[in-house]
Amino acid sequence: MPADPYEAARQAQRGAVARRKRRLRRSGTAAAGSTAGTARLAGSADPAGPAHLADPAGPAKPTGLAVTGPLPAGSPTQRQGRAAEARAARHLEARGVRILAVNLRCRAGEIDLVAREGAVLLFIEVRERRNPAFGGAAASVNRSKQARLIRAAHHFLPRLARLHFGGAAPACRFDVVAFEADRPRWIRDAFRA
Repeated sequence: MPADPYEAARQAQRGAVARRKRRLRRSGTAAAGSTAGTARLAGSADPAGPAHLADPAGPAKPTGLAVTGPLPAGSPTQRQGRAAEARAARHLEARGVRILAVNLRCRAGEIDLVAREGAVLLFIEVRERRNPAFGGAAASVNRSKQARLIRAAHHFLPRLARLHFGGAAPACRFDVVAFEADRPRWIRDAFRA
């Protein structure tokens, strides 16, 4: 037994991390510990291609975001979350909103959907709850989650403004799309930065 009681746990953790990195390399996805942000784009013709945020003025331009490629299958909860994000994107597009990006990630947090409604840039959190016993989907976007979303939005705002608003700082809004009993509820201006 090692002198340090935590050494065995550290060794096990190092082994688990190494195995995960090997598995991710074999499946063609980037390591989760990458320092660059990652993005999965809505409607991308080539999900394994370079990550770009679509520029309305012409061809897509590199954003400096790393590509994870096709996302691993994940847990049932993760698959349910991705399905809810896809349903939310369809719901918003049917109402005239243009989806710019899906699952933008950085160290500060993750933004489920980034969209444009007229001259307003939308940062959208998607929540789904099957059981309303704990306050429902919208109530799960608490103050700490709001703070993470705001930090992530600050991280991506300069790049999004440059690509989609000609460099001018757009008006921004934080919305929530909450699914309860499979029915979407779009809450505009759910909270303020």
